[in-house]
Amino acid sequence: MISAKGHIHSEPVFAIASADKCNPVFPLLIANDGFSEVGEEKRASATCFYGNVQLSFPTVGPGFHATLVCHCTDCRTVTASMFATNFTVAFSHIKFVRGKSCLKQYAQATTIATENTMSNSFCYNCGTLMYRASSGFPNLIYMRVGTVDNFALHETRLKPTIEIFCKDRVAWLEPIAGSRQAFGNPLTRRGSELEATMAMRTVSAIFGTAA
Repeated sequence: MISAKGHIHSEPVFAIASADKCNPVFPLLIANDGFSEVGEEKRASATCFYGNVQLSFPTVGPGFHATLVCHCTDCRTVTASMFATNFTVAFSHIKFVRGKSCLKQYAQATTIATENTMSNSFCYNCGTLMYRASSGFPNLIYMRVGTVDNFALHETRLKPTIEIFCKDRVAWLEPIAGSRQAFGNPLTRRGSELEATMAMRTVSAIFGTAA
């Protein structure tokens, strides 16, 4: 069901945990056209569950910023889970392969501590949340690691290096080994595109990450 070199594996069962992460690992999905490591920016694809929406994003270079887990109460609710596994990318470096018109947005500021407005962009068909964006940082978006088609990236280049809102982390969940811990959100101010980039790189420098 999974292939390190293609999108369909002939064997009945193949465990992601034991897959060779040095090669791309694509699970059997509704849309089997994901890609990875394309061009100088080593672009990869992120696709909604139904396959309507597909984005291309850089995994290196100035457009790719950081990887993080967020334990805030918003992320619990919008993911219907206990946390969100995110990576931040400059929106100017995102390319829509297809389905931009299939995205719906919901925005609110009521529950946001910074008083910024957070917008959620999701597929209107399957409901997959593709990314979130803050009015405080207009060109920075928070994409979801789980939407990335190459599962090998989840454990390599997109492995979280920072955990934020650790004050809200559930008691039964241990910190990620080797990750830096933030009590709240280090990004608490409004700013321009340049300030957003510098702020994220400052956070990365403080926490010792390679963003």
